[in-house]
Amino acid sequence: MPKLGVAVVGVGMLGRRHAENLRRQVADAQLVAVCDASRQRALEVAAELELDSATDRLAEVLDRKDVQAVVIATPSKFHADQTEAAARAGKHIFCEKPLALTLAQADAALAAVRAAGVQLQIGFMRRYDPGYAAAQQRIQAGEIGDPVIFKSVGRDRQPPPVSFFEGGVNGTLFSDAAIHDFDLARWMMNDEVASVHAYAGVLACPELAGFDDVDAALVNLRFARGGIGNIEAFRKSNYGYDIRTEILGTQGAVQVGHLYHTPFQILTQTGITHDVVDHWLVRFAHAYLAEVRDFVRSVLAGARVRVTGEDGRRALAAALAAEQSYRQALPVAVAPGPKPAGLRTA
Repeated sequence: MPKLGVAVVGVGMLGRRHAENLRRQVADAQLVAVCDASRQRALEVAAELELDSATDRLAEVLDRKDVQAVVIATPSKFHADQTEAAARAGKHIFCEKPLALTLAQADAALAAVRAAGVQLQIGFMRRYDPGYAAAQQRIQAGEIGDPVIFKSVGRDRQPPPVSFFEGGVNGTLFSDAAIHDFDLARWMMNDEVASVHAYAGVLACPELAGFDDVDAALVNLRFARGGIGNIEAFRKSNYGYDIRTEILGTQGAVQVGHLYHTPFQILTQTGITHDVVDHWLVRFAHAYLAEVRDFVRSVLAGARVRVTGEDGRRALAAALAAEQSYRQALPVAVAPGPKPAGLRTA
């Protein structure tokens, strides 16, 4: 069977992990090249992975005939333009979240993808986590009845470095972090988020005050068929990387999430202790590998990817509505968009 020639664009922390996975653990893929705005970083990653090709020019990657697909893991500001460029070059695309920073940019990128007839998958890796995948299967099987309440917690142990917030190249807490929860809300409730009401502030990380961002947010949700929900996002728990979700249904509930890094605890007269997951690359290591494997297999099989560009657009719309709600101190309706396949109508 032929392998899919892939290039990774943007080899910071996450892009490097994608490159490592493609190089060493995805049998159906051949990592052909890496690209980064920092040529030195691209060269370093290429050397680590024993690749012959590293560049700081996206056009050079897109001109290559042996590249059939690209993984875009650059800062969020560049996702939409790079998706458009890759589509015009006839490349299949795996793009990290968010698809864009505005709906207009997202729509332009999706239009380019449709015109080119290529595949676009969005990096919502939580859908590939064994716990979340199992929970979704049980919900779909009707084991908790009709889902009516969605609750999700997303707490980073520490915020990203200050450089992450500089220059407006990345999304806010809503579009960078909580967007995962908005995607989970749609996916696990099998419904669209119709409106949101958000509260937020700079409560734990005063260094963020100068970047027009927040470090804590609570977002109440109302779904199209009447269900309700709540999303919490927090940049600095200090104790660990804490990701949990609960869906309540008419006949039961399902809970996903854990803090344990290894399955043991110590019990002494001073108390009970256990280690904790402290980083997203650790918590979702399996999911990051599974999502790129699935992308490669879908492209080679000519099958529709499981997490589409339209899914990315819908989650972005909810995230942007939540940010608008916080800034205006009012509930906000989520901007409608094309309905992805597989969701029930109201």
